[in-house]
Amino acid sequence: MVQAKDPGGKPIDRLREVMRMLRAENGCPWDREQTLQTLKPFLLEECYEAMDALESGDRARLCDELGDVLLQVVFQAQVASEEGSFTFDDVATAISDKLVRRHPHVFGEVQVSDSAEVIRNWEAIKKGEKGPPRKSAVDGVPRSAPALHKAQQIQKRAARVGFDWDTVHQVMAKVEEEVGEVREAMAGGDPKKVKEEIGDLLFAAVNLSRFLGHSAEEALEDTVRKFTRRFQGIEERLHAQGRKMTECKLAELDAIWNEIKAAE
Repeated sequence: MVQAKDPGGKPIDRLREVMRMLRAENGCPWDREQTLQTLKPFLLEECYEAMDALESGDRARLCDELGDVLLQVVFQAQVASEEGSFTFDDVATAISDKLVRRHPHVFGEVQVSDSAEVIRNWEAIKKGEKGPPRKSAVDGVPRSAPALHKAQQIQKRAARVGFDWDTVHQVMAKVEEEVGEVREAMAGGDPKKVKEEIGDLLFAAVNLSRFLGHSAEEALEDTVRKFTRRFQGIEERLHAQGRKMTECKLAELDAIWNEIKAAE
């Protein structure tokens, strides 16, 4: 059995050494086969699992899942180091420098009155760090971000330059307008047009959530959990009666749903 050498007792150094050995000539065949591209889905998956652990309130589980996220950082840094792109130290140095640079009220002489001013300074410093100016105010949102989150970020950026509604009533009217356009598209029978109008409706709903100060991603996640909980409640009640959901009419299922909803 190969033993990972102790690089000095620091856990992060031990992790990096373990990763180096897994990628070495006599290391793990699977780990050696991985590339930055093949690791992409694992990075996303581990972030989602860490979010689940955070929501669960189980700190031991969160600790474990954060370790998996850290592994992805170390793994990708090791692959990049082997190809001569950058090292883990480069990653750590860059983020440390960024944090110091964007917190002049802590590491410099800048004075701030509240967190809102901190955010304004952060955005101003961030803007100055970039190379050539962005061609559009809505550039820079990650392409791989979930669609709801991406929509809200683009809307926020548009709002910063004045492209926004004045009142929530205007936003709500836009939602209602899009509902009408979905109906028209359905009546027209063009599947492509129906899809387009549903997209517009979703975008308008995200905008309503943003305007009212809510995360559309979190709002939908809460609703998905609520639906799942109530649906499973119907299943459990029918199972206790020795019945299957497929044997029931929708009206009966809806009545049970309403009973579970009222009990909540």
